[in-house]
Amino acid sequence: MNFVQQENSRLRWITLSSSETLVAEGTDIIEGLEHAPKTLPCRYFYDDRGSQLFEQICDLPEYYPTRTEQSILETYATEIAQFTGSCELVELGSGSSRKTRLLLEAYSQTNDQLQYCPIDVSAGILKTTALELLHQYPKLKLCGLAGTYEQALDQLPPAELKNRMLIFLGSTIGNLNAVECDRFLDRVRKALKPGEFFLLGVDLQKDPVILEAAYNDAQGITAAFNLNLLAHLNWRFQGNFKLDQFSHWAFYNTIEHQIEMHLRSLVTQTVALETLDFQKTLQAGETIHTEISRKFHLPTLVKTLEAYAFQPLQVWTDPNNWFGLLLCQRQCISDECP
Repeated sequence: MNFVQQENSRLRWITLSSSETLVAEGTDIIEGLEHAPKTLPCRYFYDDRGSQLFEQICDLPEYYPTRTEQSILETYATEIAQFTGSCELVELGSGSSRKTRLLLEAYSQTNDQLQYCPIDVSAGILKTTALELLHQYPKLKLCGLAGTYEQALDQLPPAELKNRMLIFLGSTIGNLNAVECDRFLDRVRKALKPGEFFLLGVDLQKDPVILEAAYNDAQGITAAFNLNLLAHLNWRFQGNFKLDQFSHWAFYNTIEHQIEMHLRSLVTQTVALETLDFQKTLQAGETIHTEISRKFHLPTLVKTLEAYAFQPLQVWTDPNNWFGLLLCQRQCISDECP
């Protein structure tokens, strides 16, 4: 793993890169399009344009998760800061850090030292947000990390404060299937020391009508976000996807308790990715599965977290019980205990 690092007294900037990155990305695309049914990894949503579209989604009237989670943080951010005491905040998938600003505000009221490490695959939105935050919080020290969750968790820089809280909001954990979720929680456990904290936001199970409306907004922003994945592949791998020959399709799977997003081919067509020397024919009506968004049952999730040495200390929900925020503490496991 190679690091490109820039820094001054308040800002460190680290770009994670690897000579294996393009090979790995190309491999997962080919594997997905060769699969039956066809799939594409959801991490390709987040080029700079995809990140901008997702920020627009968060403001849509149908998309309740952002405002609901934000309302919980508005109510309990001060309590979280008091609970953990002084600690470095590390956020996976930080984006514009809109909700995390509530935590930064709470910690700035009670701590002389304010440390934040935002992590995002979109270097553009990461840099823009970092500069805004440094201006907004004069005593903030920031270490921006551009890379994937896997890269970041494996390569976290040493914390300057004695304690650390890893933040994963927006129910992004719901984009992982059960096997991927287990791998992710194991990686988080290894990234944190006993006594450190994990703040997790999760979307809860509810009326499918509410859920489906959130992923099929009237303005078509979610559809544009889904289709932008193909535009990203066109740019990154010299592809020939014609976006007007695909349509957005999202529905709630009541058996698996998850939203599923697909791109449906409107015609029979052959798609190619020149950089990967790959092409594939899609039949009219055939779909490419692009994302899941699992909806959680809190007691079941608590048991899963406990199995990975995370003890939930507090669980907060909104008045409708639509969304949950869990503050967990990393427990020591057998070979770590004194």
